[in-house]
Amino acid sequence: MDHNKVIERSLIHIEEHLQHPLTVESVAGAFNLSKYYFHRLFSAIMGCSLNHYILSRRLNASLAFIQNNKSSLTDIAYQLGFGTQASFTRAFKRHYGVAPSSLKTGTTTIPPVPVPEVVKRPIKNINGDIVTDFTLTEFKETRVSGIAFEVDLANDDYKEKIRAHSKLLLSHMDGILNTPCYVIYSNCQPDSTRFKVLCGIPGSMEIDQPFYFTVDVPPIFCARFNYRGDLLDIGDVLKTDYARFLKISRQETAETEIELIQAFDNVHQLDSNYHIYAPIKKLPLDSDLE
Repeated sequence: MDHNKVIERSLIHIEEHLQHPLTVESVAGAFNLSKYYFHRLFSAIMGCSLNHYILSRRLNASLAFIQNNKSSLTDIAYQLGFGTQASFTRAFKRHYGVAPSSLKTGTTTIPPVPVPEVVKRPIKNINGDIVTDFTLTEFKETRVSGIAFEVDLANDDYKEKIRAHSKLLLSHMDGILNTPCYVIYSNCQPDSTRFKVLCGIPGSMEIDQPFYFTVDVPPIFCARFNYRGDLLDIGDVLKTDYARFLKISRQETAETEIELIQAFDNVHQLDSNYHIYAPIKKLPLDSDLE
């Protein structure tokens, strides 16, 4: 079974039936799967429960109805299965932080978002828990040369900032050079959304420009995960994967300056497969889990 394809098809099915009753049992039945298995599979791959996802997509669908200004909030609530206007309004305010009436008056505009991409990665079943596949390994000591900068995940432009700096690094390199690329996130303080980022390649490279450095990354014991696509677009899925990993493996996060390392095989193909290295404490049970 191609798990990613099943979930991709289920997202389309949900989108086409937002104005009909939707349950775990009805969606799972559309793909001839047990509701218990489908519930675990959906949560593992999408990073949220099916019910939470359906609610978010119904609220997303309501945006067009509201901003077209052709239906009352009561009618919209009924069409999308909220039962009452009051329950719809409460859910809308929790999700968007504003009342739906503010869209009616034109004081607020919220653009709808498309159906999300399914984050591609291998998964496995461990004692009934469906989790992303992982390997316990050591990120070996590596000298990395590249460009350093800071991002704030609370700002909408942080994705573009990381991409722009990656392109800036490439502009100083030989286009023929095929080498791995590392994006290293470090020094996030408690309750902060600010990270330091180093985007670089292994080895020494001298670039006489501000914010270009060569650093030695120490050996770090890590959990390694494999993904396809853009790390900047996987959002809460990575958090969910990591939380599930800690739960089923009984591991603990290591206290290091480095929070995360994203490793690409080729600096010229940053939309290809990559590894995520997350530092963890090296415990006696590690050898049993490899």
